Amino acid sequence: MLRIAVPNKGSLAETATDMLAEAGYTGRRDPKDLHVIDPVNEVEFFYLRPKDIATYVGSGALDVGITGRDLLLDARMPGAREIEKLGFGASTFRFAGPPGRFHELRDLEGVRVATAYPGLVDAYLDEHGVAVDLVPLDGAVESAVELGVADAVADVVSTGTTLKQAGLEIFGPVLLESEAVLIGAPTEADGTEILLRRLRGVMVARQYVLIDYDLPAELVDAAVAIAPGIESPTISPLRDPAWVAVRVMSPRKTVNQVMDALYAIGARAILVTAIHNARL
Repeated sequence: MLRIAVPNKGSLAETATDMLAEAGYTGRRDPKDLHVIDPVNEVEFFYLRPKDIATYVGSGALDVGITGRDLLLDARMPGAREIEKLGFGASTFRFAGPPGRFHELRDLEGVRVATAYPGLVDAYLDEHGVAVDLVPLDGAVESAVELGVADAVADVVSTGTTLKQAGLEIFGPVLLESEAVLIGAPTEADGTEILLRRLRGVMVARQYVLIDYDLPAELVDAAVAIAPGIESPTISPLRDPAWVAVRVMSPRKTVNQVMDALYAIGARAILVTAIHNARL
């Protein structure tokens, strides 16, 4: 059986669980369950702390896992490798400090930097030749400067509001653009390719919709320029030889603009259908 590590809590847990369910796997029903077997799909799920997943997978104790790229790099497990981006859980890592005190990376030389990701930050600073005194904390690092345990912080940034509220200013380069990823053990296990194909199908279904519409045959080239699809639209004849029916996959995030453009050139009976899963 393929042994899969899944976050048991945190920002990645719910979406990871939903994604596996959409891929056809049967996971836990009780949030207290830490080990679930899905005999139909020949997989075992192990629900673990997100920070521990890279360790279990990198050691070969488990075959694959879902975690953040930040957690993967922070673990510093040579055996753990990123297999696929999963399209959720995006985050950005930045440095922050008192306004006006720091301007660029080298300004951190010799100061105290608080972070919940010491492995990740240490590796980044080593790569850039900057030596600091790292202060490892387990979350809420934005309070470290005010409380006097650090001079600057390295933390996840979305809007930057939390850091501003703590009286801190973002500076320097982006440490890392992170998101949820599928990671694998040093040796690929049987069943990994099937899991990957299923997860890719879920990602396609989340990113695309099907658009069906009728169109004068003479306008097909103009319509295809608006909505070219992944490979090519499907075009079928209608009873009226002057018209055709078109079906095409289109990005979900721009579907309304595409519908407007198709209508403007003469398409009619435009319908949008959700995709529940796919294999491309």
